[in-house]
Amino acid sequence: MHAILKAIEYHVPEGVLTNAELAGLYTEWTAERIEKKLGIVTRHIAAENETASDLGVKAAERLFAAGSCQPADIDYLLFCTQSPDYILPTSACVMQDRLGIPQTAGALDFNLGCSGYIYGLSLAKGLVETDQAKNVLLITADTYSKMLHAQDKSVRTVFGDGAAATLIQATPVNPSGIGPFVMGTDGSGAGNLIVEAGAFRKRQSTRAPSVDDNGNPRAESCLYMNGGEIFTFTLEIVPKVVTNLLTKAELCMADVDLFVFHQANKYMLDFLQKKCSIPESKFFICMRDFGNTVSSTIPIALKHAAKEGKLQRGARVMLVGFGVGYSWGATLIRWE
Repeated sequence: MHAILKAIEYHVPEGVLTNAELAGLYTEWTAERIEKKLGIVTRHIAAENETASDLGVKAAERLFAAGSCQPADIDYLLFCTQSPDYILPTSACVMQDRLGIPQTAGALDFNLGCSGYIYGLSLAKGLVETDQAKNVLLITADTYSKMLHAQDKSVRTVFGDGAAATLIQATPVNPSGIGPFVMGTDGSGAGNLIVEAGAFRKRQSTRAPSVDDNGNPRAESCLYMNGGEIFTFTLEIVPKVVTNLLTKAELCMADVDLFVFHQANKYMLDFLQKKCSIPESKFFICMRDFGNTVSSTIPIALKHAAKEGKLQRGARVMLVGFGVGYSWGATLIRWE
C-alpha cells in the first residue's frame, strides 16, 4: 500500500487581533508597517479557556463533515503540538474519545513546531506503508498566544493560533503520493526560540523579568525569539534542503508545480523565494489573515491554494518546514 494526502480542513478561533490594535500598543509601529514587513493583517487568538486540542477537535470535525472519512474509519491519530492540554495524559488520547474514534486506534502526541507538519506526514506514511494503519488523522494545533508577553512586539505581531486536520490514506496505486523526505536537526540553536520555564528543566522562573536592547520584555515563562539568528539559520538551511530534496527525488525545479513553505513571515519568505530561484508564480504565501500558526501554516496554505485554483489534481507540490529546534524537513506530495 502507498500513502496519499487525501483531505485537509482547518479551524481558527473566533478571537481576532488586528494590526491596528497592535499599533496602539507599540507606538513606533503602524498597522501599515506591520503588514508590509510581515505580510500579516490579522491573527486569530484562542479564548482564555480554549486549548490547542479544542481547536484540533474542531478542525477534525470539519474534516468528517466534509465527507472524506468518518471517525470510525480512523485507525491512528497523530497530534502535533507545543501547547498540550496537560503534561499528562497525552492530548491525542483525550481527542480520540472526544472525536469518537475507535478504541482500536493508536494515538500519540509529538512535540514539534514549524517543521511539525512534514514530520507528521513522514510518520503517517510510515504507518500506512508498514500496514499499521489505513487512515491516519494528522492534527496540528497550537496556541502560542498563551506563551507571549503582551508587550513583546517581536513575537506578538507574528504568531496566531490555529489548527488543521489532514487525512493520510492507504491506496494500492500512486506510489509517489507522499515523499521522499529530507530532514535535519541542529539542537545548538535551541535557545534562540524557547520558553525556558514551566517544564521539568526549570519548573518556575528563577530570574526577574528584564527588557532587551529593542525594548522587548523578557520573561522565562514567555516565548523568546532571537529573530536575527532564526533568519540567518533559515537562509542557510532552506536552500540546501530544497536542492537536496530535488536531488533525492531525481527532479529539477521545473518539475515542481507549487512550493509551499512554512509561513514564518513575508519578509523571510520573499528572501527564500529569491535565494532558491523559485518563480514567483510557483511560490504560495498565505498568512495575511492568520499570522504564523506554527505547524498548521502549511496545511492552511495548501487548503487556500486549492481554493484559489493554484492546485489541480495530480500537481506535484514541495513542502518545506523549518524553525524551532532547530528542526527542518521537506517532502513532495501529489495533490489529490
